[in-house]
Amino acid sequence: MAKTNAGRFFEDYKLGDVIEHAVPRTVSGGERALYHALYPARHALYSSDEFARASGLPTAPIDDLAAFHVVFGKTVPDVSLNAVANLGYAEGRWLLPVYAGDTLRATSEVIGLKQNSNGKTGVVYVRTRGLNQRDEVVMEYVRWVMVRKNNLDAPAPDPVVPELTKVLSVEDLAIPAGLDFTNYDFTLAGEAHRWGDYELGEQIDHVDGVTIEEAEHMIATRLWQNTAKVHFDATFRPDGQRLIYGGHVISMARALSFNGLANAQMIVGLNGGAHANPCFSGLTVKAWSEVLDKRETSAPGVGAIRLRLVATSGGAPFALKGEDGKYLPEVLLDLDYWALMPV
Repeated sequence: MAKTNAGRFFEDYKLGDVIEHAVPRTVSGGERALYHALYPARHALYSSDEFARASGLPTAPIDDLAAFHVVFGKTVPDVSLNAVANLGYAEGRWLLPVYAGDTLRATSEVIGLKQNSNGKTGVVYVRTRGLNQRDEVVMEYVRWVMVRKNNLDAPAPDPVVPELTKVLSVEDLAIPAGLDFTNYDFTLAGEAHRWGDYELGEQIDHVDGVTIEEAEHMIATRLWQNTAKVHFDATFRPDGQRLIYGGHVISMARALSFNGLANAQMIVGLNGGAHANPCFSGLTVKAWSEVLDKRETSAPGVGAIRLRLVATSGGAPFALKGEDGKYLPEVLLDLDYWALMPV
């Protein structure tokens, strides 16, 4: 009897399947230190316990995207080990801050299946929830993945593509208990721009760039326990290149957005996201943002801002799609998210 696990292929998924992912992981300050070593992340709320306490939190949480990567990594052996590509995200919500000492685990439900016309791959839609040691849901999101078939003769399932909310309302967002920006220190945060200073439709070129390094990406995939073959096995792709984990690009772009959005402190909602083109080591990632919406919240001094974050490997800022409506080849990421910012 085989003891090893080759991972699920497209024909192995059934609509309604619930997958309990191994292995729970207790996070510590080490995750924060390594996250800040991998990315130029410096939002004050996640960098300073004192800044977090002045903002009404007990201490600085683990970076929102670091918590996302931990949960995401739990799902890879069951969802995307044999993936061709991770295609997109929707309905993402950060429901509770994750603190050092919390233990995270993940569970996913298959909510959609659609075989591709080539008969060799199919798209799997899952809703994933990350839970802490108290069985509280700390985050949830939907993602869809293109997965290889192992048995090409396996019958195609009835296609089911879930209807997903395109944009979360501000009422859907979970604001951490106690969060209060009324005494926010803009000097320590790094910029003076507050919620009221941003206008709908405003575009921000974040100016800086970071060249993606193979070694850093390998550290990141191991840190997040991301075992997808396309990320670490150079023999898995015909071109012999290791595909950069899309979350690595998300974190890099988010870190770059500090220059111009230093006070967009917490990501609390993910409306949608697309990895528009593959990223490989050696590419230099730059980023720009567009303000899509702004809403007041019930928390003192806290506003919600909806942002489009675009990561590119070149070209002029603010260029997104060609005349054919398709993403330009240099566009790596198109992410639509809600963040919390002092008013």
